[in-house]
Amino acid sequence: MGTELHTDIIPVPPPLAAISVPAAKSPRKKLVRRAGPDRSQVLRHSFQLAFVLLNLYLGVTFYFWVRQFETNRFRSSLTRPAGVEGWLPIAGMMNFKYWLETGHVPAMHPAAMFLLIAFVAIAFLFRKGFCSWLCPVGTVSEYLWRAGRKLLRRNFRLPGWLDIPLRGVKYLLLGFFLWAVSSMSAHAIEGFMRSPYGVIADVKMLDFFRYIGETGFLVLGILVAASVLVKNFWCRYLCPYGALLGLASLLSPLRIRREASACIDCQKCARACPSALPVDRLVTIHSAECTGCLECVAVCPAQGALQLATLPVGRRRRTVPAWAMALGIAALFLGIAGYAKASGSWETHVPAYVYGQLVPHADQAAHPMPGDPALTD
Repeated sequence: MGTELHTDIIPVPPPLAAISVPAAKSPRKKLVRRAGPDRSQVLRHSFQLAFVLLNLYLGVTFYFWVRQFETNRFRSSLTRPAGVEGWLPIAGMMNFKYWLETGHVPAMHPAAMFLLIAFVAIAFLFRKGFCSWLCPVGTVSEYLWRAGRKLLRRNFRLPGWLDIPLRGVKYLLLGFFLWAVSSMSAHAIEGFMRSPYGVIADVKMLDFFRYIGETGFLVLGILVAASVLVKNFWCRYLCPYGALLGLASLLSPLRIRREASACIDCQKCARACPSALPVDRLVTIHSAECTGCLECVAVCPAQGALQLATLPVGRRRRTVPAWAMALGIAALFLGIAGYAKASGSWETHVPAYVYGQLVPHADQAAHPMPGDPALTD
């Protein structure tokens, strides 16, 4: 009787660890909608509009004040608006150092110093609130990228290998200005401010825009085009004032905070952020790029998921509503400017005949250079 040989291979079951089991989907979080509408952007845009109108008023008034000297038709009723010195941030930095060293409010362009103090104070307490709530350049930049998104249906983001080094440019510019100012003595700063160039630095600024050359117009055109394509191009990459305020904002007691338990992971906050911050993946926003615009908070649909809050005091955090931020920004700006006016430290007191000699020949006023006798001790 023959023996039958079985050659069939009996399959060996794989170990349990090798069996691929589909991962269980995490249950979708239930959306608990906000109790009421968010009005932060209405407040912010109102502040932007008010500050743009204020700057237009200052600019028009300053233009006619300059024209009266250029046409030799001086009118005592038309006075120089000191608020234009907000456009002289380097003068503000120089005067701030002069004040720290001497204890005296500078006689030339003191409003520039007080406005610098106000804007840094706003950044310290309310993030970079000046950039997103008040700055007219920031406002124009914002509406340019919004126009670009409307026309092109999108904005563009630079790749990380280009974005990160470009963001460092504004800090390099800030570092250069800080170095230049810190290297000047109080005597040199006073000499600079009392030089013909220093006295009419605001007129020189106006003339830059009035008589902008081909190169300046080309650079301005490139910046406008870049701002249409990339959100806040100037602010993000090139503005040294924004760099200073960003560093101050790192010390702010306020932060955008995300509550993971209430977040539904819709990513609307990250898409809305003009600074391209990953708000949807962070618990607290510490970045110097955060401008405190509250756009991420405004688009969040979930109750309590995203809010502006204080740093913890003990174990408690306090939520800061948009109206409180608006009130604080207004109080700091109006309070510091109001104090300077009330104390008689706001205006630059230069006789009209001096302006009559310098303004018509503003193009001849040369920038004092290192080694100038007026700048040496």
